[in-house]
Amino acid sequence: MSARPHARLVVFDLDGTITRRDTLVPFLLGWLARKPGRVVFLPLVAVAAARFCFDRDRGRLKSSLIRSILGRASRDELRDYAERFADRLLPSGCLAPALEEIRKQRETGAHMVLLSASPDLYVPIIAERLGFGHCICTQVSWRGELLEGRLLSANRRGEEKARVVRELLEAHADCASWAYGNSRSDLPHLLLVDNAFAINLRGALPPTVKYLRWF
Repeated sequence: MSARPHARLVVFDLDGTITRRDTLVPFLLGWLARKPGRVVFLPLVAVAAARFCFDRDRGRLKSSLIRSILGRASRDELRDYAERFADRLLPSGCLAPALEEIRKQRETGAHMVLLSASPDLYVPIIAERLGFGHCICTQVSWRGELLEGRLLSANRRGEEKARVVRELLEAHADCASWAYGNSRSDLPHLLLVDNAFAINLRGALPPTVKYLRWF
């Protein structure tokens, strides 16, 4: 008997799980390299970073960084830049074991989901190139064809990721579930699935979460 399509639900984090490091900061720095005139807005970045030290609101910090550095960029220009960013990132900026695991899971016919706190400015492009069928990431706002940069969705991190995974599990109740993450903030959603993997995460882990060392 052939396996049912999408008999597995597989959820991957992006930064530090598939990629070697964070992607948002390099994305923003690359834009500054293209648009050096935007450095005049860097004092706003400093203000946002100082505010974060007190409120610890990562979503607010993310929005401030995006608005300060990318604000009022056009859709077409940002899309072109995001494609080029992915061109540079994917050949050498990803962990080889992660790419192999994605390939193996995809070949099972799994429903593949990339779930990331990084913004929808470039994450969907990466998801498409890696063969994910579905991408859920932090959404940012536009004003017509120009980027505004406020968060339209919750910052897809921590308990928000867990909320999304609960919805996915409900929608795919007939599927066995896998999830891969790399940080303590990923543990809430890793604890929800049948097969949970912590990538290069040091320290004690819950008994249901398996440690994987990927380089």
